[in-house]
Amino acid sequence: MLNTLLQLKPRDVPVRVALRNTAAVALPLALGLATDHAGPGLAIAVGALNTMFSDQPGPYRLRMQRMLLAASAAGLSAFVGSVIGASAPWLVAAAALWGFAGGLLVALGPEPARVGLTSMILLVIMAAQPRAPQDAIGPALLVCAGGVLQTLFAIAAWPLQRYRPERHALAGVCRQLAASARARADADQAPPVTQALLDAENLLHGSHRARGPAMEAFRVLAEIVERARIELLAIGDLDAALPEGDARRTLARLREYAARALVAIADALERGASPLAAAAALEGYDAALASLKTLRAREPDRRVQRLLAIAAARGDGLGGQLRAATRNAEIAGSRGELRAAERESRLPRALRPRNPLAILRANLGLSSIACRHAIRCSVCLAIAVALERALALPHGFWFPMTAAIVLKPDFAGTLSFGVLRVIGTILGLVLTSVLVHVAFGGAWERLLLLAVLCFGFRELTAMHYALGVMLLTGLVVILLSFEGIAPGETMLARGVATAAGSALSLTAYALWPTWEHARVQPALAAMIEAYRAYFAALLGGGAQARANARSLARSARTNVQASLDRLRNEPRRDRELVALAEGVFANANRFVRATMALEAVLGDPLAARDDGAPAAIPERERVLEFAARVEAALAALATALRDGAAPNFERLRPHERALAQALAAVGADEATSHAAIAIADACDRMTDSIDTIAYLLRKARERS
Repeated sequence: MLNTLLQLKPRDVPVRVALRNTAAVALPLALGLATDHAGPGLAIAVGALNTMFSDQPGPYRLRMQRMLLAASAAGLSAFVGSVIGASAPWLVAAAALWGFAGGLLVALGPEPARVGLTSMILLVIMAAQPRAPQDAIGPALLVCAGGVLQTLFAIAAWPLQRYRPERHALAGVCRQLAASARARADADQAPPVTQALLDAENLLHGSHRARGPAMEAFRVLAEIVERARIELLAIGDLDAALPEGDARRTLARLREYAARALVAIADALERGASPLAAAAALEGYDAALASLKTLRAREPDRRVQRLLAIAAARGDGLGGQLRAATRNAEIAGSRGELRAAERESRLPRALRPRNPLAILRANLGLSSIACRHAIRCSVCLAIAVALERALALPHGFWFPMTAAIVLKPDFAGTLSFGVLRVIGTILGLVLTSVLVHVAFGGAWERLLLLAVLCFGFRELTAMHYALGVMLLTGLVVILLSFEGIAPGETMLARGVATAAGSALSLTAYALWPTWEHARVQPALAAMIEAYRAYFAALLGGGAQARANARSLARSARTNVQASLDRLRNEPRRDRELVALAEGVFANANRFVRATMALEAVLGDPLAARDDGAPAAIPERERVLEFAARVEAALAALATALRDGAAPNFERLRPHERALAQALAAVGADEATSHAAIAIADACDRMTDSIDTIAYLLRKARERS
């Protein structure tokens, strides 16, 4: 828990983004000061500040849509808060409604949840200055205008750099893939680059994708990079199985040159230039691959020779994918508009954008995390507003505002946000009050300090929440100083209100928690079902079915990873359940890595059939028979996880040994022989991982 509070995450906000967000906040206020209209400038700055974090990566069309939605919600909340601010009962009722609606938006994802949070904050802030309806329209429109200004800054490059988000997303995938190529393989870990690939898929195939003809080139490149990832994963697993010596060093050299080629492709995509540096990396790659084949011919150990034969075959496949990626990066990066035709494509059904109203209706039940969070938000915000009005707290809006910000759907998030917000607020109040009193007393000096704090807030919040809160607190203090509220005089009141809001949120979660221990096993079951569908698609589906199954498996895996993270951070967690979940997750990862190695083998003869299904499988009937038993075993494991029972399925090991003997007797051409060896190796690893999961579940059942 302490590690969670102290952990610094990598910086993920580009400097250019933080600068444009800061400009949208500071420039309206500067113009207002220069023209003696500080009030309107302040309202626009507040609107821009509230919309700032909706400026997230994605297609320009999606970015514009979500930022305008955030601006509209901010304007509406500002108007309602101003109009009903004079009536405590009406404000409490509105706080309950806004809290429930804003909390329920977590079911739609982080972006809608952020819109809900900013709406709750603006409601209680604007209620501190009640106005008549005709007087409230102007400030509300100015707040909305600030969000629109932030949106215009965010999409200003759309006409000039139409495909920048797509290029940068694919470049990020290539860089992460290069880093995984250089890292030591661990079969227990999930396949790398999962989230980056999901993000790229939504960019290239989602409903908000760009429409230009260059999109075809990006989609082709994404498919090539996916194939390269599969080949690299197979090579990495082989590296872990090889003994120390020349073979492992040569394979490491091969992976290093592959990583250099991927980095060169990423650089070219980011600059929109030709990947010239990739040519030199590919020359080194070809030399390392030739050395690997020479070592294989001289290797006396039959086991190592077999592994090197698989590595050489996978190396040939990876080299082809890297060369294809280099060619397509040049087209997509420098001459993408020359692509003549665009083919419409769709995400798998489970990943397609669904009707938001249908999603919200599905979450209107106490079994839903989003619904329970919405009820907690509603009650906490209403109680905080009622107490603030009943006690006539000075600057009391900090109390409900903090309660809304701190309360999260999970325990770890609520605790860490609560503690870090109190620490950050106190530090921010002290630091800013001292700075304003000592060195930044003038209006233009305060504006300069505001810009610095805004830039730091945008850059550092994702790295560490306490640092972000410290800078945000200072930012709010300076904004209020333009309204004539002296920083030092209200420091104690704000600190107390922040601590009280955090305490209220933590108390609400303690009284009515949503624990992860009841959800992790169903999530694991869903992941294993997704892996089963992916495995089935390899042998019986076409290319599109395999791509869809891969996407669904990635999505299920990220859900389990998030569930495990929440489970580990819960107090009094069931250590046996954590150990079981981690063991099942690790061995499921071993299974899917073996499946991806199998896909690398089966990907070679895909052109042999019109429907895209693999054709030239050695001992095809035996392989399909074994695959049917694997599918049945996976279905039994998923059922056992959902029911909390011991799994029941026919033992796989005798059938796997019989298949291995049949594959070892294949005496066809070299390519078929290599395929037989690789298939046998993958089936052995699959059987081991399935048997281990079954053992873990039976052991857990015996203990219970």
